Amino acid sequence: MFTGIIQALGRIEGQQARGGDVRLAIDAGTLDLSRAQLGDSIAVNGVCLTAIEFTPRGFAADVSAETLNRTTLGNLQPGAAVNLEQALTPSTPLGGHLVSGHVDGLGEVLERRADARSERMRIAAPAQLARYIAEKGSICIDGVSLTVNGVDGAEFDINVVPHTLRVTTLGEYRPGRRVNLEVDQIARYLERLMLGERAAQKGGGISETFLREHGFGGSKS
Repeated sequence: MFTGIIQALGRIEGQQARGGDVRLAIDAGTLDLSRAQLGDSIAVNGVCLTAIEFTPRGFAADVSAETLNRTTLGNLQPGAAVNLEQALTPSTPLGGHLVSGHVDGLGEVLERRADARSERMRIAAPAQLARYIAEKGSICIDGVSLTVNGVDGAEFDINVVPHTLRVTTLGEYRPGRRVNLEVDQIARYLERLMLGERAAQKGGGISETFLREHGFGGSKS
């Protein structure tokens, strides 16, 4: 588990293909790895990876074919900046929100504009994730815990303050950039709980009919 509060900016040192998946070598920058051990979890741009080797400059991690298909990690070239966070401990301040490091889908930056000293960004999420994104709710973008300012369909706005722009990769964002999205865990589990016994049925899911049957539909006049 993570908090979405980035601890350091790292850099991709190398990417080595290994039988259909990839081993990443990562320069950890200022991340304190003095107490890290083999097998520890480290979030890289919001993706939970297992440290399988430590180097004088950082660590290495294997990235499965599944992760390559569902995240942006496979497209990172040597030198690319990445957001890093070590797994939380019982004494870690929960400054962001609970983040699992399991990416739900890829978003795309549509717009960036100045908003006083901050930057306002509009991001498009996959249609299937829209129902989990709520105004003033939390969302994790490339490992960064952020507040949703507004929602319009599958598009949402975030406001990024100067500090976050400086210490994360968000300062590099421009329209067209693809980003890793993880929605709020509470929303995901709430949807599953609402299904009740239907959760065990193949193809079972929340639909307009399901909501109307359970009293959530509006009345017709």
